[in-house]
Amino acid sequence: MFQEINSTKYPPEHSTLVWDGECKFCKWWKDRWEHKIKGKVQFRTYQDVHLKFPDIPKKEFQKASRLIDTNGNVYSGPDSAYKLYYYLGKPKWHLWYKRQKWFKVFSNNAYNHIAKNRSFYYKVTILLFGNDPTKPKIYWFYYVLLLILILISI
Repeated sequence: MFQEINSTKYPPEHSTLVWDGECKFCKWWKDRWEHKIKGKVQFRTYQDVHLKFPDIPKKEFQKASRLIDTNGNVYSGPDSAYKLYYYLGKPKWHLWYKRQKWFKVFSNNAYNHIAKNRSFYYKVTILLFGNDPTKPKIYWFYYVLLLILILISI
């Protein structure tokens, strides 16, 4: 389980999402977010920047992504993704995470499960959305439609 870290004494010049540069699942989703967020947040691997945040243990960067704001606030794990939605003008996910205990527990457990099974979820991501995170396809829709057609024909 990742440790929730709320702040750092070493805020970056620009809001920065720190992610695992050796993880294919992380890279696919980082590329997706980077495309959507259009420069509002910088994306850096923990391998490149963990020394810039000496009050955040390297092992915690290895466990979960961290979005670090210019005011020193740190958003960990699923809330780092929810905070990206916040930057896109969709604050509800981040607000639910902060205000709803059940949603926070669910999000943290789901995040930890995915983090422990990254290679599997990378394959699922490719299967459902394709190889290009800047132009994801809705393959999942076709799978559901095919399943419905099979069930109707039985």
